[in-house]
Amino acid sequence: MEDLFSLPIFFITFRESLETAIIVSVLLAFIKRTLATQDDPVLHQKMVQQVWFGTAAGLLTCVLIAIAIISGIHSLGAEQFAAAESIWEGVFSLGASLIITAMGAVLLRVTKLQDKWRLKLSKALNATESHKGPFRDRIKYLGEKYALFLLPFITVLREGFEGVLFIAGVGVSISSAAIAISSVLGLALGAFVGYFIYKGSKTAPIQLFLIVSTCFLYLIAAGLFSKGVWHFEQNEWNKIVGGDAAELGSGPGSYDVRRSVWHVNCCNPDLNGGGFWGIFNAVLGWQNSATVGSVVSYNLYWVAVATGFFAMICKEKGYWPFAKKDTQRQEHEGDDQEPLLSRPAR
Repeated sequence: MEDLFSLPIFFITFRESLETAIIVSVLLAFIKRTLATQDDPVLHQKMVQQVWFGTAAGLLTCVLIAIAIISGIHSLGAEQFAAAESIWEGVFSLGASLIITAMGAVLLRVTKLQDKWRLKLSKALNATESHKGPFRDRIKYLGEKYALFLLPFITVLREGFEGVLFIAGVGVSISSAAIAISSVLGLALGAFVGYFIYKGSKTAPIQLFLIVSTCFLYLIAAGLFSKGVWHFEQNEWNKIVGGDAAELGSGPGSYDVRRSVWHVNCCNPDLNGGGFWGIFNAVLGWQNSATVGSVVSYNLYWVAVATGFFAMICKEKGYWPFAKKDTQRQEHEGDDQEPLLSRPAR
């Protein structure tokens, strides 16, 4: 049985595919139920294509990275190649967290602004000429045009990169058949969960679906932000101990006691695929060895998100706390600005 199946690889591929499946399913449901309607099938098709192209591009990039990593391990040695592993995982985690955070604010307002967003995306997707103007405007234009491409691309790239590193590390002592079968089964189970979420979203009220899915995405983003900081701190500890601290297990020497907030000798998401704790780590950012930076960054993330939404609500209402209420509304704030969490008109 061990020659045909590896439980650690199964769990790690399921863990990495689960987050991607959740985000892709939420985006597809978001497109189907809000931005794209039946009277504009061309726009709907382009939006769906962006999501799938982003997913496919991320998957293809992961395959190329896997080839480069395996070649690098054989040519440079696992120790030298693993030196920058935590840095890359930290960068990808922070990047994905910021993208998901920006997308969440859009999701909450889409029921009131879906016509405006449909028009903006339609203009961007149907544009035949490149946008001209200042560099900042060009970046904003490209971000709007390829927004539905970038989020799944970055997510697949980050999750796939982490999975490839794990499989490359443990795959030396596992047969090729076990790696292939376990990876396919893990990916299939993750895709099934995403499909179930997509189907379930069809029966839920639109506003309820958007609120629940956005809250879930923000939980993922908060975990990613915390994990990003944790990876940078882990990289510093790896330099001190002179190697990958994860190889030491969960005991003494596997963590920096000077920066430790809590440490438990069980529930390690990085050992043997992590099992349930590996899934908990992928979705919510759990670590059995929390650092000051990871805990503080997790809380600061929620403070920043709450402050951002508070500022958005104040801006829409036209006044700020402890300031004189402006009796003159801006002309451009009449039609476009709608209450952030108001119910759609029946």
